[in-house]
Amino acid sequence: MKNKPYFPMFIDLSDKNIVVAGGGNIATRRIKTLLKFTRNITVVATKVTQELMDLGKAGTVTLYIRPVKRSDFANAYMVIAATNDWKLNDEIHRVCKEEGIYVNVASDREACDFYFPGVYMRDEMVVGVTASGLDHKKAKRVREEIQNALEKVLGEQDEDEER
Repeated sequence: MKNKPYFPMFIDLSDKNIVVAGGGNIATRRIKTLLKFTRNITVVATKVTQELMDLGKAGTVTLYIRPVKRSDFANAYMVIAATNDWKLNDEIHRVCKEEGIYVNVASDREACDFYFPGVYMRDEMVVGVTASGLDHKKAKRVREEIQNALEKVLGEQDEDEER
């Protein structure tokens, strides 16, 4: 399938329910980014990283250590399917499409309603970068360059305001 452009949209997730199926490194990275925008995150996985376990114990995320069930997505606005089981990810994708829930399947860019961007935040500034699911390393390099440039510009602005 030819790569199609995705519209970059910034949305308020603060009151949206997000479900992450999976508890590995990819899920952990995405959850850490999402926590900058919302605390309404439910994680469902049979195994999780220690970092996710700690976030669950702290009450930062709602954590269920068990297999995923269809009912887990009942009130979801957005779902991240980041399990290491492609059949389960495919089933999650199917359920989300049936229910009209935005879904991102970490292992299949063709099954994504949205791409998960590299994010840089400072003050009121939020920048998201994606390579349309094709080259994560390139997107990371671009995000880092943008971050360096913005920190320079915003740092100079802070110095001007102090004078």
